Amino acid sequence: MESKQPTVEVNGTSYRWPRRPVVVVCIDGGDPAYLRRFLDEGAVPHIARFIAQGYGAVAEGSMPSFTCPNNMSIITGTPTSRHGISGNFYLDTRTWEPVVMTGPELLRGDTILKRFADAGARVISITAKDKLRRQLGKGLDVTQGHVSFSSEFASRCTLAENGIDNVLQFVGMPQPDMYSMELSLFVLEAGVKLLAQRRPDLLYLSLTDWVQHKYAPDEAEARRFYQSLDDAFGRLAALDATVAVTADHGMSDKSNAAGEPNVIWLQDILDARFGVGATTVICPITDAFVGHHGALGGFVRVWSRGAVTARQIVEHIAGLEGIEMALTREEACKRFDLPADREGDVAVVARQDVCIGSSARAHDLSGLKGHRLRTHGGVSETQVPFILNRPLTDAYKMKAASGTLKSYQIFDFAINGTQ
Repeated sequence: MESKQPTVEVNGTSYRWPRRPVVVVCIDGGDPAYLRRFLDEGAVPHIARFIAQGYGAVAEGSMPSFTCPNNMSIITGTPTSRHGISGNFYLDTRTWEPVVMTGPELLRGDTILKRFADAGARVISITAKDKLRRQLGKGLDVTQGHVSFSSEFASRCTLAENGIDNVLQFVGMPQPDMYSMELSLFVLEAGVKLLAQRRPDLLYLSLTDWVQHKYAPDEAEARRFYQSLDDAFGRLAALDATVAVTADHGMSDKSNAAGEPNVIWLQDILDARFGVGATTVICPITDAFVGHHGALGGFVRVWSRGAVTARQIVEHIAGLEGIEMALTREEACKRFDLPADREGDVAVVARQDVCIGSSARAHDLSGLKGHRLRTHGGVSETQVPFILNRPLTDAYKMKAASGTLKSYQIFDFAINGTQ
């Protein structure tokens, strides 16, 4: 008699042992508008087949709609309030210095990959940008046959650090440039080869949003990128895997009629009203690679130095043209399920066609020349695809229909909810 496979408990959710390899792909910046267009054109036949034979819907991502919070929600199966990563930066009010939030020590709870690895599964995590790699691989002992690396540093991979070496030779691609679609395609090619050769139980592939920042759905390069994604998804599915596709956030055009970024310089506005030094604006989209967004997004945080109240800040900026909402810490945490200890005194969300910066002198927009600003961070970019190549069980069909489908449920649906 065949022994029963174990279940694995992760952050309050029970996962059954996968019957076949489960591959979850996060299309960074994968706004549903791209898929709608390319599905209508017949340009992505494998994704079309997944939706027809499996399941396809639009889910809600976590706020703010940035890369790190949503990848951490997906990999832990929890909202931002539980795992604690609510951006790339928050402000340490003891020092009044911004703190980078990409270290594994700041991630609360275990990842799904780590708990499955501890239970004896073989797991693989591949991401485009190395800023995510360490958090996605938190607690993962790669000496036990697991793999965790980024295509950004593919040429530097070692067995001791990543569980794999000679990655460029293995994948058969040169080291990709940071500002290229190949940075994402490298992730997928590596995933296909590792799935074929190592048959991991769980495989997480997280891409980068360079293409979506640069190209709208009606541009040829966007179509070429999605056709390449579709081809890779088809090859993953052909290897008898359960393939689940979602995104961390959408993407919106935030330029005016002249093609210039439609920006609210919030720090300058607050300085003019309350005085220089009274408040600090943090743009949590900021990372080391701002060439495609200039550190401009649809969500920022404001901290007061004590001379002005959160309510005064809210009242001053809530009526500004282009501001969708300005919320106190308590209001923001309740509305968006955020961790209170890493939230600003005020959270500010822009309208879909507007972005928010700190002060005009603090942002380098030279990398945007020749292209309209396309970026994310607000409520308008929380809509993401939620696609599985296998049909749902009746119980999970009811689960999907009974409430708001969240992108961080993708592992639950892929592992527990497919037939």
